[in-house]
Amino acid sequence: MRNLGKNIFFVLLFLATFNSYAQEFAKGKLLYSTTLATSEMVKDWILEGPAKIEFKNNWMQMYSPNEEGHHVFWCPVDFPGNFIAEWEAQNQEIDAGLCIVFFCAKGLKGESIFDPSLPKRTSGIFTDYTKGAMNDYHISYYANGRDNPNRETANLRKNKGFNLVQTGEIGIQVQSTAIHKMKLVKNEGKILLYIDERKVIDWTDDGVKYGKVLEEGKIGFRQMQWTHFAYRNFKVWENSPIKQIK
Repeated sequence: MRNLGKNIFFVLLFLATFNSYAQEFAKGKLLYSTTLATSEMVKDWILEGPAKIEFKNNWMQMYSPNEEGHHVFWCPVDFPGNFIAEWEAQNQEIDAGLCIVFFCAKGLKGESIFDPSLPKRTSGIFTDYTKGAMNDYHISYYANGRDNPNRETANLRKNKGFNLVQTGEIGIQVQSTAIHKMKLVKNEGKILLYIDERKVIDWTDDGVKYGKVLEEGKIGFRQMQWTHFAYRNFKVWENSPIKQIK
């Protein structure tokens, strides 16, 4: 009976947390939408690094032939500092891999990350994005690299500087081949990541310790060379907060 009471308590706590999320944020204007089903839908996206983009069964698949190198696929739009992004992801090879989402990516002086004055990025080397000529946040939400297998926890870092600001909950489990629904929320300094409505990242940037809060910028999907994931239904909305975040 005591265990039943505990289970009911945790269910109620989960529902309260979920309802709090629903009340704090609302999807405003739809800014971008693509099913990622065909090459035509990503014809203006920018690929950096030795990867292949394929389309099968209305999914976009990304991998590096012969595991040649890391890679990033950038949506070409600069999104505002407050947004809600959603997409679906599915692992195609569970032996190893690492997936990251970059967001709020801009040059150090506020220019586009594709400004011709910035150093060229062609090889997908990680330091170009974490210690190079841009600022951004990034979250690793699937972590099973051959250099660090079975990590599983989702990490949030703020760049420039590769600053680990939060070690979150377990992201996509390393052996999972299920379809996972991703939800990334950014509101001023507040950053949340949900996987299948399960919160794995919840951090507030104070704009002091690691520099000012990052605002508008680009979103990109990064994979380490061992990774083969599929993606679909990428959408971004304006974030319209309903009440003040504490």
